[in-house]
Amino acid sequence: MAAVSSSPRRWWALVAIVLTTLTLGFDTTILNVALPTLATSLDAGNAELQWLVDAYVLVFAGLLLPMGALGDRYGRKRLLLIGLILFAAASLVAVFADNAGQVIAARAVMGVGGAILTPVTMAIIPVMFDPDERRKAIAALTMGMGVGLPLGPIIGGYLLEHFWWGSIFVINVPVAALAVAAVALLVPESRSTRPKPVDLTGAILSTIGLVLLVYGVIEAPARGWTDGLVLGAIAAGVVLLIVFALIERRLASPMIDLSLFRRPRFAWGTAAGALASFALFGVLFILPQFLQAVRGHDALGVGLRLLPLVAGLFVGAPLGARIAGLVPTRVPVALGLLVAAAGLALGALTGIDSGYGFVATWLAVGGAGIGLALTPAMDAVMGELPRDEAGSGTAITMTLRQVAGALGVAVLGSLAAEVYRSSVPSAGRDSVSAAVAIAARTGDQALAVAARAAFLDAMTAVLLVCAAVTLLGAVVVAVLLPGANPALRAEQSVDELTRVA
Repeated sequence: MAAVSSSPRRWWALVAIVLTTLTLGFDTTILNVALPTLATSLDAGNAELQWLVDAYVLVFAGLLLPMGALGDRYGRKRLLLIGLILFAAASLVAVFADNAGQVIAARAVMGVGGAILTPVTMAIIPVMFDPDERRKAIAALTMGMGVGLPLGPIIGGYLLEHFWWGSIFVINVPVAALAVAAVALLVPESRSTRPKPVDLTGAILSTIGLVLLVYGVIEAPARGWTDGLVLGAIAAGVVLLIVFALIERRLASPMIDLSLFRRPRFAWGTAAGALASFALFGVLFILPQFLQAVRGHDALGVGLRLLPLVAGLFVGAPLGARIAGLVPTRVPVALGLLVAAAGLALGALTGIDSGYGFVATWLAVGGAGIGLALTPAMDAVMGELPRDEAGSGTAITMTLRQVAGALGVAVLGSLAAEVYRSSVPSAGRDSVSAAVAIAARTGDQALAVAARAAFLDAMTAVLLVCAAVTLLGAVVVAVLLPGANPALRAEQSVDELTRVA
């Protein structure tokens, strides 16, 4: 078969894949905007509202590893189509749901679709593009993922203002249908030339371990890090993942190749991506609350005011790809993390009276830094993966990024809550939104002022931690992330010539 990278259709196929990641991106945040509406329309309590979010996250995180391996074995295009169809079908079920339980079930199935799509979309990139073009393709994927996150509040806010609650799920169906058609027509099939037997034990251990770990992390901010359920879930998850790793090391054909972490470019590229995800999800957790509760913007206004972050990603991602082709990978990755740290540190200077122009500036700088770092970091990871293991190898990286993002929200959320509660009157300690609502109802403006000032202190603490984490990442990457792997590049060149022949 002719090399896929020689076909002009590959760039149209990339558009289909970016469309897929865009859908996953805005679906991640669109539900948060709709929770108050769903609570009323579906008569859902706090526990049900939490499971509307957690059902997707837990299934998604738990299935990433086995789905990447299944793509390698049974065909990545096939899995991509299955994932898109599952995602669209589950969205359609949610549209016509009569109660919260049905929506929760639909969200869980959407998590299965997301778990398929996330590693497989990235794994298809080295099949369609040679190493030089791969950076541009990864930059496009990075931008697609970045655009999706603030699109959630924008699209969700608009839909809820003009239509009924089910419209937030309807939007997924035509986008996914378009992606199915494009993938079916344009994306080539690819799979491992030496398929491994299905590792059922590894799949079960990794899935249950990751679900327990992520569940414990999600519950920690609300229950406290010393709560028995939180500690038990995290401990059980860690133990199962350790057992999983020990078993995988002894298998002749493991589900995932843990020896990849012996390759410095894979290990430190993955670490850079995880640190960037930690900081990005931390910002996306704290800033919307600041814009909504402290500045008084509605959901649509919040989404629009996050767009400078996307603009920064749009500048940083392709720039990172371009620089990575000229200098060692550590340069753009470390530089990107350093720029992100500077933007976040600048954000920590935000005051009650700071204009939106100041907020937009540090958001754009932070987004540019994250984009600058992520593209070459992911390119370093993909460059270390043998073609046969692109799916399972990508799944490792995406799983660690997902766990890092969940940890970012949990750890930074706990920090924000602690700082906020330490300096606000007892009447408003539940949340800044609750405090502002109480103040509006009772006319207690002193409470509103105190709550907003306390939350600003909390945001400052969160942004300083994010800046410190990304700064540390920049130093570590600058020292430990090596240049290209000549041996693997030669191996991939031979593989490419074989495919052409």
